[in-house]
Amino acid sequence: MSQQFNGEEKIGDIVADFPGASHLFKEAKIDFCCGGDRPLAEAARGQQLDLDELLRRLNESYEEAAARNVAAEADWKTAPIADLIDHIVTRHHGYLKKELPLISELLTKVLRVHGAGHPELAALHRQFHQMKIELDQHLIAEEEALFPLLKRYAAEPSAEAQQKAVEGLDDLEQDHSVVGDYLKEMRAKSDGYALPAEACTTYSLAFGKLVELEADLFEHIHLENNVLFPRVEQGRV
Repeated sequence: MSQQFNGEEKIGDIVADFPGASHLFKEAKIDFCCGGDRPLAEAARGQQLDLDELLRRLNESYEEAAARNVAAEADWKTAPIADLIDHIVTRHHGYLKKELPLISELLTKVLRVHGAGHPELAALHRQFHQMKIELDQHLIAEEEALFPLLKRYAAEPSAEAQQKAVEGLDDLEQDHSVVGDYLKEMRAKSDGYALPAEACTTYSLAFGKLVELEADLFEHIHLENNVLFPRVEQGRV
């Protein structure tokens, strides 16, 4: 078996080149969105993972995908910027707008019913809603300001347009870091979203939704931090 990846590559670059790697990294609890700038070997050491085994599985997955000639999704490293932005808004922003209110309702109900016996639920409820405020404002900033600016730059590239576009990225990257911190805190506070023995259907559904939310946000932030923003900064429109 040839070895496409050797562990020295940055996590974000691996997922950008091979989107299918995201499934393995999720399973291994390797952060490929906000932590995407770390070499894979460093992340594996931090998680006390067997790097050789991780690389074996990663390279096998890559070869299988190449043999099938099936891409997990469009090549967002080369697709038109406008198409990538539309994908982010439709798939990921749309998901958040639908799911965040539902999760809010579920967590509030779980806290009301189970909070007395599980004091950690109050902190989880608070952390989620603080993150929700951050995300609500983030989506508005992207859809009303940044994304139209990036589309204009892609349609009519110029040094001046690029400078204005790049100036809008820093604050949003900071937002991503804040959201990443909330995700880590919520997972820690819930013991990895472990359900107690007496968990009701709503409790189970709420935690299942939080796991899905985390996975979607990882994909969402990865596409922006590791693909969209670098393309703008490097002028690859």
